[in-house]
Amino acid sequence: MKKLVRLVLTLSVYGMLYLPMVILMLYSLNKAKYSLQWHGLSTHWYQELFTDYDLWHAFLNSLGLGLLTAFIATLIGLLACVQLFLHARNKHNSLYHLLMVLIIIPDLVLGIALLVFFNLIDFPLGFLSLLLAHITFCLPFVVLTIHTRIKTFNQDIYFCALDLGASRTKALTRILMPLLWPAVLSAALLSFTLSFDDVVISYFVAGPEYSVLPLTIYSLVRAGITPELNALCTLIFGMSVLLVLCAHRLSRQS
Repeated sequence: MKKLVRLVLTLSVYGMLYLPMVILMLYSLNKAKYSLQWHGLSTHWYQELFTDYDLWHAFLNSLGLGLLTAFIATLIGLLACVQLFLHARNKHNSLYHLLMVLIIIPDLVLGIALLVFFNLIDFPLGFLSLLLAHITFCLPFVVLTIHTRIKTFNQDIYFCALDLGASRTKALTRILMPLLWPAVLSAALLSFTLSFDDVVISYFVAGPEYSVLPLTIYSLVRAGITPELNALCTLIFGMSVLLVLCAHRLSRQS
């Protein structure tokens, strides 16, 4: 009886998580455009999606922004975590706590604060403002992910390498970096995901001339959900699953 209850609860949880995505995928293949009734299978909406210039332009903008944000935020976060590791015995080091404050700040407050800051320094809103804003809110998550990994392994390995004659650079590249590689990869994927689907902060700092996919979808959803959006979300979901599988494989190999 306990096994049956456990099975039912497990299936219920997975159903709540993935059933909406399954329904979305099915309706992306529905012939009907506005009706929720099933009118048969069709790939027509995928063909329409590939001819929608505005959606693909916004998608490519978001993809480029997400990749660049992930690279820069992960690089800065990794350097910050190495600095925290090297000065771990300094009790007055407040860098980590200052970064963690950004996690608990609501996106609405952070978006307005960034908008006010850009206006004060007369910084034009567009790609660069989006990039700086996304790096700002992704950086704490990168530091949290990598710093947590540092706390889990035996840090004496690094200092033993120094005692055995290794230079600090060699100890960092040969000892520390291989141990941090899975966390660095996870932090990069997390940064890309956070940047790619951000709506609130992007709404304030995007500007009128640079379109990103979340804001484009948000404006289209006001008029109703169309099969093209279902098809687009299905492709994005497939891309996300592929990234997770690749990251898992690379982590196991490392």
